Amino acid sequence: MKPNSVAVFILCLLGFLAFAAFTSTIQAQKAGRVYRPEIPRTWNDEALAALELPLASTGEPPEHISSDYYYRMAVRPIYKSYPIYAPGKEPPGYFEKLKELEPEILFDQTKLKTEDDWIEAGQLAFDAPITYDAETIGFVTLSEVRNPAWYQKVGVPVTKEGVMPCARYVIRKKGVVQVGNLSCGMCHTRVMADGSVIKGAQGNFPFDRALAFLLRTASLPESNLWKRSFAAIRLLFGMPWMRPDPLTRIEQMSLAELISTYEAIPPGVLARHGSSPLHPVQVPDLIGVKDRRYLDRTGLVRHRDIDDLMRYGALNQDGDLLSRYGDFRPLELTFGKLPDPAMLGRYSDEQLYALACYIYSIRPPPNPNRFDSFAVRGQRVFEREGCAACHTLPLYTNNKLTLTDGFKVRADHLKRYDILPMSVGTDPNLTMKTRRGTGYYKVPSLKGVWYRSMFEHNGSCATLEDWFDQRRLRDDYVPTGFKPYDRKTLAVKGHEFGLDLSAEDKKALIAFLKTL
Repeated sequence: MKPNSVAVFILCLLGFLAFAAFTSTIQAQKAGRVYRPEIPRTWNDEALAALELPLASTGEPPEHISSDYYYRMAVRPIYKSYPIYAPGKEPPGYFEKLKELEPEILFDQTKLKTEDDWIEAGQLAFDAPITYDAETIGFVTLSEVRNPAWYQKVGVPVTKEGVMPCARYVIRKKGVVQVGNLSCGMCHTRVMADGSVIKGAQGNFPFDRALAFLLRTASLPESNLWKRSFAAIRLLFGMPWMRPDPLTRIEQMSLAELISTYEAIPPGVLARHGSSPLHPVQVPDLIGVKDRRYLDRTGLVRHRDIDDLMRYGALNQDGDLLSRYGDFRPLELTFGKLPDPAMLGRYSDEQLYALACYIYSIRPPPNPNRFDSFAVRGQRVFEREGCAACHTLPLYTNNKLTLTDGFKVRADHLKRYDILPMSVGTDPNLTMKTRRGTGYYKVPSLKGVWYRSMFEHNGSCATLEDWFDQRRLRDDYVPTGFKPYDRKTLAVKGHEFGLDLSAEDKKALIAFLKTL
């Protein structure tokens, strides 16, 4: 090697070593740095007043409790929880060992040092229940999860390890094992056909069929059971300010008809609070929600930042049962008045922040569908047919709201919200006859449709193939997803885009969509 070459080599080597030392120093500093996020105040009165869209039924958004009231509610502890195994899959002695364990509270924000720590703590909050066993009608009980008939009759999915992942065992008192219910994960955990699990996806726990099983096997006299059931229905779904109240039809049902109404709701669709057993809603996919501007199928809740997601979480943990809809406040049906806040529970701002961080962090699972030549043809069909006008790249949604038939948009809405002033003609009932109804439906993202099911806002079509079937427009069509228990046939109207494609173009388009 020539002298000049040696000198250049030495200089380069010294430069590389200096750069490596500098990089190591920076990494060491980062490793030792404590992550101290600025935790937003969840229940901010001003922000809450602008959080939700006006309801189609009242012209105004719900009026929420004050921040003073909210912060006097007790903070829920997050206990350590344990897997629930299906009968025949539980390790020997497992349940007996649970009875020997002491209660253990896991969430402690003082121990969260890094951003990853906050995300991991958020997963704890995601899987943490807010109620236990059968404290309220409709929740899963200890006797059910240990009953083989419950899994078979209800169709409860389990993982390849035999775990039922949508609820967990919880120890709040030594010697007492309870089933924790109504975590975020109960609705947003999906078990795939191969037994794998997708956290945050559209869940497929058959919640309403589990409720039907509970009602069918309850030991209460039928009259008492009906009375209790309808009291819960009024609390969760009632709209007494409407004339007639949409629940009038349910009130006229027999107990057997009510049970059949719940049994008609398939996994992936849910009569969640604020919707209706008559007009249930497709369970949303939370993966990628960070990029969505509106939450709920009806676009009820605006999503401007992580603060809004925290507020949405707080509202869905019973907060909106305390909200006022005109002169109606749902929880007053139970207490007769606004209850003492000390009787109620909430998550802390730190718990909600961690939960939102975790939800933002969830990534989609590896897609098994190849982007092959047939999918390329489908992409050309997608472009040619103008699908991207609503399902705009890269999110495959334009993040706007569309009108429903029968709703007249107010001029100020066009200035305040992201509205595409057109209707695609789908069933209007969810957004016109429920407490979550705004008169709008949001344009959904098409990303992740390969692992989802029950398409349309009410899950009327089980697969994409069904959704693109021209026959669904006919009155003699039998929906493959949700249909009311008392209907043998039902046309699935609206969103006719793509229905007139050739059979091969439809197959290609579907192949492309499944690669997203």
